[in-house]
Amino acid sequence: MNLIVTCARNLESETKQELLEKLDEMGDSEPKISETTMSGILTVETKIEPTLVVRKIRESILDEPWSIRYCLRIIPIQKVCNTDSKNIEETVEKLSEKIQEGETYRISIEKRDSEISSKELISNIASKIKNQVSLEFPDKIILIEILGQKTGIAIIRKIDIMSTEKTKRSISE
Repeated sequence: MNLIVTCARNLESETKQELLEKLDEMGDSEPKISETTMSGILTVETKIEPTLVVRKIRESILDEPWSIRYCLRIIPIQKVCNTDSKNIEETVEKLSEKIQEGETYRISIEKRDSEISSKELISNIASKIKNQVSLEFPDKIILIEILGQKTGIAIIRKIDIMSTEKTKRSISE
């Protein structure tokens, strides 16, 4: 999994088709798109760099707002691990080199179908990262997407996560 895509409930197959067409236009004619057990959430494996997919889809929306109708959010993922606190902490620690000296960060956790304590996870991860925290305007976001037994993790900039609604609204402003 290197992308998590959210869509409206019961529109998974339309979203899947939309993604297949967009990824094919970008050069990946054989992405693996899977529906999860959670309504409205798809996972995508593509050979295209995930933040590039987000950027290209954002450009597509800015050029033609209705070119994306079903995808609501597109979230790039850099690493996947089994959902267990120790695994998640170790994976974040390995990725933490993406936070440069002097950059601020924030930890964001989206949990679905899991009993892991977000507060404990945040505390354990933050204790290992020397950079300063900024909840309002972080340079980087440590994104932890827990989907049942699998967890996707990325250390990215806010602009690397795309909400199609916000992007469309920015056009009319």
